[in-house]
Amino acid sequence: LHGSYEALKYGSLLDGLADLTGGITESIPIRQDATTCARILHKLLDMTSIITCTVQPPNFQMRSSVEKLANGIQLGTNYRIYSVERVETFSSEAVQLVKIRNALGPSSDYTGPWSVDSAEWSEVSPNSLERLQSKLTEGEFWMSYTDFIKTFTHLEVIHLDNDTSRDEPSLHNKNTWQMRLYQGNWLRGVSAGGCRNNPETFHINPQLHLLLSEMEEVVVSLNQHSIMEPKVIGFTAYSIPKSNTETIGKAFFKTNKSLFNSQYTNSRQVSYRCYLEQGGYLIIPTIFEPGQESGFTLRVYSCKPLKLKLLDTVPLLIKSAIVKAPPLLDGKSFSQYEAVFLQLADEHRTVNSFELQELLDACLPNDYIKSCASIEVCRQVILTFDLSGTGRLKFNDFKDLMCSLKFWQTAFKNHTKEKTGILKAERFRDALLAVGFQLSSDVLATLILRYMRKDGTLRFGDFVSAILHLTVAFNIFKAKDPLQNGNIKLSLAEVRYVRLRRKKYWLKSSLSC
Repeated sequence: LHGSYEALKYGSLLDGLADLTGGITESIPIRQDATTCARILHKLLDMTSIITCTVQPPNFQMRSSVEKLANGIQLGTNYRIYSVERVETFSSEAVQLVKIRNALGPSSDYTGPWSVDSAEWSEVSPNSLERLQSKLTEGEFWMSYTDFIKTFTHLEVIHLDNDTSRDEPSLHNKNTWQMRLYQGNWLRGVSAGGCRNNPETFHINPQLHLLLSEMEEVVVSLNQHSIMEPKVIGFTAYSIPKSNTETIGKAFFKTNKSLFNSQYTNSRQVSYRCYLEQGGYLIIPTIFEPGQESGFTLRVYSCKPLKLKLLDTVPLLIKSAIVKAPPLLDGKSFSQYEAVFLQLADEHRTVNSFELQELLDACLPNDYIKSCASIEVCRQVILTFDLSGTGRLKFNDFKDLMCSLKFWQTAFKNHTKEKTGILKAERFRDALLAVGFQLSSDVLATLILRYMRKDGTLRFGDFVSAILHLTVAFNIFKAKDPLQNGNIKLSLAEVRYVRLRRKKYWLKSSLSC
């Protein structure tokens, strides 16, 4: 499963249980709240959960020789819990007994009260003795609940859903957990926004909408797919309306308190148990530091029906990214532009991409802006503005380009707070939204793959290229979908992709070209 024996030197028993069963794991401290522990234990015994208990003293390290408590219980060994039974002694004292099994040794290892041959059994009726002792198998023994909470420190539990519990005979008559899961990725610049300590990027993390039809105790579990180099992971939850279908923006997280937060740890799996009212909830799984990448699986277990879905943005052109030059915009600056334009233009007063590159190099004020004057971007400009198919640009189109560049520069600058001229990939989506493009995560992922640099940033030229690419893609889709039903058909001559349904898939495919 993990590729080599070397890969097995890390991890825990809970990791092993998760690997071998496919369930989610949970560690529950016993001594913090014995009453709550008793309630949880009784509930779990009715569910498709494998329950173990263990003794984990502070700073305990496994050694080659087995260490034991005075009553024979081994440190660091997980004992399986099968049931809790009530028995009454001749003195009318009611005693709760926990049925435990040591899979690694004989039951005679335990020598405390209610062990196999202890004096306590002489205080119960023959019927009770027969009921509790006759069906004990190898390694099984009884312990009073009072001694149980004094002896063991943690319940370590593996929860199994309907599919994963079928092969465990001891769970066949149990109530089945209802489970919903989402598998996704934290991608740099797309969905790796870091924890709540990063208010400018936290909102780009995957947003999962949990719907509960009634009040219920749930277990939320986040599993990371990075094993050899684990990340520090966790999740945060908020209350939101059940009717919400759109992703939640940055402002929401700055003004609303979280409902609950898991711990952040580099463990393979992080779990959190809580009671939730009927309603809608937003769960945000994150890596602690922004920009780190990994795959993940988030699962929610409940006794009652539930729904879990990813919230994502529908691709939409909110406004045209191309800014038309006002009719009266013939001031001094444009007179200077026109003089240079006419020097480079042909007899029809048009320029090609090479001449446009010279023109932009002469007209743009500094190197930061001139990063958009590459020959590749100039070719994109021609493809975007030239509707005649001649491959040349008129002066009126050039004026529109200059007005658009000024608008795009403002949007770019507003999102480059740390260093002028450098846009962090995590802010790319918001910068494009300011220009007029609302994009889904998978469309954004394609753009990031195409434009993000090794250091996780974009320059102004990258930003302009992306805007031009998106403008052409949206314009083609709009022209081919006059009824606005969201479907288009294209011939092979028009594009390499034939019959691309829905705008999202068209954008992904066209941006990959």
